Amino acid sequence: MARPHPRITELLADGSASSRSDIARLLGVAPSTASAWVGQLIDSGVVVEDGLVASGSGRPRRRLRLNRSPGHLLVAELGGNHARLGVTDRTGRLLHSTTSPLMVADGPEQVLGSLARLLRDQPAEGELAGVGLALPGPVQPGGTVRLPSRMPGWAGFPVQEALAESFGVPAVVENDANAMALGEHRTQFGSEGDSITVKAGTAIGSGIVIAGQLYRGATFAAGDVTHTVVHAAGNRPCTCGKTGCLETVASGAGIVARLAEQGIKVTNTADALALARDGDPEATTMIRTAGSLLGEVLSSVVSFFNPQALFLTGGLASSQHFVTAVRARIYDGCHPLMTESLRIEAASLGADAALVGAALLTAAAVREATT
Repeated sequence: MARPHPRITELLADGSASSRSDIARLLGVAPSTASAWVGQLIDSGVVVEDGLVASGSGRPRRRLRLNRSPGHLLVAELGGNHARLGVTDRTGRLLHSTTSPLMVADGPEQVLGSLARLLRDQPAEGELAGVGLALPGPVQPGGTVRLPSRMPGWAGFPVQEALAESFGVPAVVENDANAMALGEHRTQFGSEGDSITVKAGTAIGSGIVIAGQLYRGATFAAGDVTHTVVHAAGNRPCTCGKTGCLETVASGAGIVARLAEQGIKVTNTADALALARDGDPEATTMIRTAGSLLGEVLSSVVSFFNPQALFLTGGLASSQHFVTAVRARIYDGCHPLMTESLRIEAASLGADAALVGAALLTAAAVREATT
């Protein structure tokens, strides 16, 4: 008999399906096929029957849910100078999160060693089932980083393999913007629909979800708009080695550098945002300009992709000046058909978006390993 369709556990995890008939309808298969697949998952302990679901005037259907067996997942997101840490149940539901200082520039061996200690210190119950990590660079199949612009020493390092060996459980490594995109999309739309999530912090990244699934592209770099060349950047050097990239004028790091050119000393994106909140005209103008320039690039993305929503996350997304500028430039740069139902808003999950996405990917990997 064929193995159960891998989307069954996803549909049950995000609430899109709760019965055999739901699964048959959403996957477009015969009820007998859906029932056979569910039977296999019940026999393997992945799915359990839990009461009845009302079915209009027909017979009640047996409610299905994932087996929330004791145990947990550990997940983390690495930024330039911090780690966001989380604990979830085995379905990927976030139970706890916190932030600790950690410098990604210290290199993979030192950072992963420190990260392992931080994760093991998190409050959790039951057996560890899996570990997930979101990284601020392009991640290839197998969990290695390729051509990172802000992660010295990480290129080619087998991050996923190192995590699996350190913890002795399945491990998943994903790009941070992809993890954010998946986490926010599944929270908003479940396993259907199309969206883009843009991380606008020290650097810029974006993730694309099509029909509820991550779209990674031919070289697993889909959505990497940060190194798009824009006229307004002139010949400003970028961390990627090119000049004139969007990142140099629209990212937090770009804003900090431009403020320094004006004699305004700030050390990070948070400082620039604080100045804008206090009404500093230079900081406010630069944050608005950054949002407008990002919106200019995203106008082409929206026109090509025509998503239902564009979510903004990262430090700059906390600024209404920035979000408003992005929205205005997209509305100005796109045909009305592209924007008439488009949602452009700050991500609802905030700082935990990447943790939720990493947890969903890790939960799927754990289920795959046990079926």
